[in-house]
Amino acid sequence: MVKLKELSIFFPFYNDAGTVKTQIDKAYKIGKEVAENLEVIALHGGNSKDDTYQQILEAKKNYKDLKIVDKTDNQEGYAVIKEGFKQASKSWVFYTDGDAQYNIEELPKLVQKQKETGADVVNGYKINRKDNVLRIFFGEIYRLFSKILFNFPIRDIDCDFRLINNTILKKINLTSKDASILPELVVKLALQNAKFVQIPVGHNPRMYGKSNYTVFSLAKEKLIGDLKLFWKIKVKKNI
Repeated sequence: MVKLKELSIFFPFYNDAGTVKTQIDKAYKIGKEVAENLEVIALHGGNSKDDTYQQILEAKKNYKDLKIVDKTDNQEGYAVIKEGFKQASKSWVFYTDGDAQYNIEELPKLVQKQKETGADVVNGYKINRKDNVLRIFFGEIYRLFSKILFNFPIRDIDCDFRLINNTILKKINLTSKDASILPELVVKLALQNAKFVQIPVGHNPRMYGKSNYTVFSLAKEKLIGDLKLFWKIKVKKNI
């Protein structure tokens, strides 16, 4: 199997007690298959209503080198992933959601694609999305809306299954405080002339709990946040 020299893997966990162990176990198993030097980071992304943080501490007993980032005081929603990027110390960074709707066992496909293409960012795009009809509908509307605003180099901005060259990642300053963190991440990587490639990845039904956003609260946050981001980056040229 093709290997990277170094890799940081992180998950943002928030109300994800039922998937913490699975995700961290898979990160170590798959991570060691695709990287010679592995770092795994568990990012506690808010004041969870379940025992997510306790589950992370339990995982630490099995994996002494697990790095824990506790952002119980997070007030920025999904933008907490900024903390994962800041903490990642290896030359490549992979992250995906803590809810296990993406299968980390597909990570080797991203590594293989990077080796074949020399890309700086390997991004998944969802196939057979396993969400409710309303979320899929609004997701497609948002995809088209955001594509018009930013002309992304990828087709699925909301697919959080990404392998990123940390050298380029460290050159950008992420400032979003809401769900617009994702378009900001991709736009700013593109402005650094990062080479993007894409591959299809599976999408699973939620195994535990429910989304921390309603369809409408997420749509509102994305709409307002993306318009602010457009004004800042595309109009004011403030990057």
